[in-house]
Amino acid sequence: MAEEFHRIRRLPPYVFAEVNSAKAKARANAEDIVDLGMGNPDSPTPPHIVAKMIEAVQDPRTHRYSMSKGIPGLRKALAGYYANRFGVKLDPETEVVATLGSKEGLANLAQAISSPGDTILVPNPSYPIHQFGFIIAGASARFIPYTPDDAMLEAIVRAVKHSVPKPTALIVNFPSNPTALLASREFYKELVKIARQHELFILSDLAYAELYFNPANPPPSVLEIPGAMDCTVEFTSLSKTYNMPGWRMGFAAGNPRLIGALARVKSYLDYGAFTPIQVAAAAALNGPQDCVAEMRELYRDRRDVLVKGLQQAGWDVPPPEGSMFLWAPIPEKFRHLGSVGFSKLLLEKAKVAVAPGIGFGEHGDGHVRIALVENNHRIRQALRGIRSFLQGDNAAPVEEVHSA
Repeated sequence: MAEEFHRIRRLPPYVFAEVNSAKAKARANAEDIVDLGMGNPDSPTPPHIVAKMIEAVQDPRTHRYSMSKGIPGLRKALAGYYANRFGVKLDPETEVVATLGSKEGLANLAQAISSPGDTILVPNPSYPIHQFGFIIAGASARFIPYTPDDAMLEAIVRAVKHSVPKPTALIVNFPSNPTALLASREFYKELVKIARQHELFILSDLAYAELYFNPANPPPSVLEIPGAMDCTVEFTSLSKTYNMPGWRMGFAAGNPRLIGALARVKSYLDYGAFTPIQVAAAAALNGPQDCVAEMRELYRDRRDVLVKGLQQAGWDVPPPEGSMFLWAPIPEKFRHLGSVGFSKLLLEKAKVAVAPGIGFGEHGDGHVRIALVENNHRIRQALRGIRSFLQGDNAAPVEEVHSA
């Protein structure tokens, strides 16, 4: 009876637990820690969305069970978003499902389409649910490069040819968590061609679709590519776009067979999100989008302050093109510590918490992920601590950095 349960045995110890424990201990000792570890948006949900939630919750009819796949108005709103943003036409009845955040949707789709022994192609490093959603479902993960280029495409073809059994699905995530890389339409065209040729499902995580910093280069959707609907499901989320992380509202859209499988599994597991949350989510998608532009500008400003300040401190970190993260290579003299050791040292010496890269896969161990989840005042406080740590206590103060 003491033996570990089968599925739990397949899950490794939580990589972030060691750093989280050190962070909790520091705070218990009344230390002021600037927490840039978790990608948890700190801004309030826009007032018009909150107002719609309050209005809906006052109607007792919304207190009853909802619809597992999402109320019709919400699914229509998501279809409208795809039409306006990507030029993609979706049938709200057969090609859209509302989920309890994109994470839940991907995990339940894994349960719907995976059999024990299946192989799934997963970028490394990548967000943990991309791998472990399928591992929990009984499948195995084969890792591929995470860069949206020819090397990744060639690795996918090699994996298809040399894996036994042949992979059934491929996960992509651009803008990427944790690497912040973006993919082009040209990359997606080749990806869809490969997927159709080798009978692979594409599962695209587009949670950061609206978090990009070059107005001329908004991230595309895989579903824009002709033929993608034959083999693709794409997951989106309102968490970052509208500062709604705790509301747990996301979507899956795409191939009707895959959407139908997800909807069927969900129908056995839940009754959907609380109806007022779904009503408010529809208001977010249908309403004014000024708040999205403001959110994007907020993160761009924080990115500029943090990247320039880190460079002044002697830490060369590339500015991300999108997402809410910096994917920071560990400085050379600390690289031998690995990402967990460096994260703990940064917490101890600089009073700054970051996420160790190994938590996103072993190929992430040379990096840490820094989230843009504090205001500029706190970011500058973090920069002072980092500069003092990297250069010694006699370092000059970090310059006040403002975006153009």
